[in-house]
Amino acid sequence: MGHRTDFLYMSEPDVIAAGVLDARKCIDNAEEVFKLLAQGDYLMGGPSHNSHGMPIVFPKETPFPNMPVAGPDRRFVAMPAYLGGRFDICGQKWYGSNKENKKVGLPRSVLTVTLNNKETGEPLAFMSANLISAARTGAVPGVAARYLARKDSEVLLCIGCGAIGKSCFDAEITQLPNIKKVICNNHSPAPAEKLAQHIRDTYGLEAVVEPDLETAVRQADVISIAASRTAFLNIKGEWLKKGCTILASGPLHFDEQGGSYEEDGGMWTKMKLVYDHTGLHHAYVEEAIASGDKENYYAGVIGGPIYHLIDKGMMPSIDDTCAIGKVILGEQVGRENDDQIVCFIACGMAVFDLGLGYDLYQTALEKGIGTKLLLWESPAQME
Repeated sequence: MGHRTDFLYMSEPDVIAAGVLDARKCIDNAEEVFKLLAQGDYLMGGPSHNSHGMPIVFPKETPFPNMPVAGPDRRFVAMPAYLGGRFDICGQKWYGSNKENKKVGLPRSVLTVTLNNKETGEPLAFMSANLISAARTGAVPGVAARYLARKDSEVLLCIGCGAIGKSCFDAEITQLPNIKKVICNNHSPAPAEKLAQHIRDTYGLEAVVEPDLETAVRQADVISIAASRTAFLNIKGEWLKKGCTILASGPLHFDEQGGSYEEDGGMWTKMKLVYDHTGLHHAYVEEAIASGDKENYYAGVIGGPIYHLIDKGMMPSIDDTCAIGKVILGEQVGRENDDQIVCFIACGMAVFDLGLGYDLYQTALEKGIGTKLLLWESPAQME
């Protein structure tokens, strides 16, 4: 006897109707996922169950005329995961990226999320995920702002003012009740002007564009970094205010302050470091070693400068460093005092897409959002 299987298709407008733009809801969801990560109730890819995903990186040259070749930010990534707790769901984020997309009216990345029954593998939902990915990316530093930032912070600096920078701001501002001024810094002025206008129009806050990085950093109580991953941002430690909170969702270098990066690790060793999830960073290091070119691999991930310093014995091992999930659970201490500079490192994990996607799926079922699609009335092949 056969078994009917259908699933819910959710377009981008469906995802919006289900609440993907509700920043507080997304932060609460991400906080719950962080707890499950800290407790170990999850699985991702790779032998350690912590891999970010399996990428297809295109070659620089190929004898095959139809095979794509390398280009700026061009890749596909499959990101499978299981998320436990009340979610109890399997699924995958599928990620396609090409900087050239903008020339044909598309965003740089085109993303989807699939949710599956953990027992049978049947699809439950197939979802447009560009906004899911942006919302969960913003929600992650939003959680960090909730637990690590000084609540009397008055100046927020946004470095990187594109779609992800905007999502990060929309989440972070919900957790920073005393922000009076927002500074927008971007390598090109138009996105900075656009974000500043969004902030003025939506939140009624003072928002200014400051192209000079030093001038911007010296004013900031909280720094949100969502700049491009194609180049590391260079900030001098001497620019940072006491008690500053850095929310790094993009690559970051610190120049010298009372010592150089090469001599003693510089600013990295002088502040409190908080990871999103230590297991992910272990996986990055393992993959770097397996690649045979650790230096090049480190250059492509946000935690790269930290891994270098750990390898040289200049910083504590990954396991001896703080993780936000354990801070939430009360097992570790995040910010220790008001003068401490705290840096949160966020690299992104598919479990967050699954967690947010699951809640949007449940809302869609409750409200009749989305379109039911048939996989089969009865499977033609039973073997």
